[in-house]
Amino acid sequence: MSNPTISDWTGRRVWILGASSGIGAALARELAARGARVAVSARRRSALQALAKELPHGLALTCDASDPQQIATVAAKLQAQWGGIDMAIYAAGVWYPMDATELGAEAIDAINATLDINLRGAMHFAATLIPLLREAGAGSLAFIGSVAGYRALPRAVVYGTSKAALAYFAATLHLELTPTGIGVYLVSPGFVDTPMTVSNDFPMPAMIPPEQAAKEIVAGFASGDFEIHFPKRLTRPMRWARMLPDGLYFPLVRKLTSATRK
Repeated sequence: MSNPTISDWTGRRVWILGASSGIGAALARELAARGARVAVSARRRSALQALAKELPHGLALTCDASDPQQIATVAAKLQAQWGGIDMAIYAAGVWYPMDATELGAEAIDAINATLDINLRGAMHFAATLIPLLREAGAGSLAFIGSVAGYRALPRAVVYGTSKAALAYFAATLHLELTPTGIGVYLVSPGFVDTPMTVSNDFPMPAMIPPEQAAKEIVAGFASGDFEIHFPKRLTRPMRWARMLPDGLYFPLVRKLTSATRK
């Protein structure tokens, strides 16, 4: 069963958690321009307030994605003010480049922060929203994942693990919730020019601006497909690479990535 196809955003009530910058902020602007009523949440109050002023009827509600109580509090506020939520988008994420040789006691904080934001926060978000959507009998959830979750990649031992787990979680929700009328989307971007990627010291092929990413996501919502992946010139080969046997995949990735580090 497919997701609902969403092409008309007029009056739709959208909550984006992780909207202070990057894809989340660009998506807030894109949906508001299409007529949606958008509430933006993140930890940085000043950035949120500045963004909300750009949005017609925009709301800024601070929320730490790693705190389930704060997620529940914001959801309750929106439920009371709007009377429901039509689309809830989890766009919060952190990225700590790390390879297996760097794992050790000093990496524990980065590991915990990554799992708290990229995975546990998304699960808490879903656990808060699903009862509200089920009561309404409609609505959708979307999660911003990454192609880094497709298969093992260098420097992504923690980040890629969190995104692979998020993809599994979103797929299970889609499997079990779409028959009840609730849509679930997984967004798998390649490299997007955001504050999270600006410090990367390795080549990032097919980089796109966040505004283009937002348009790709909106087009994906209109298709009703479970996974929205882009840019296709990068994501299609990476999707195909998942089917390679280990004996081909590991040597190929080692060769490609060692070449880019020279």
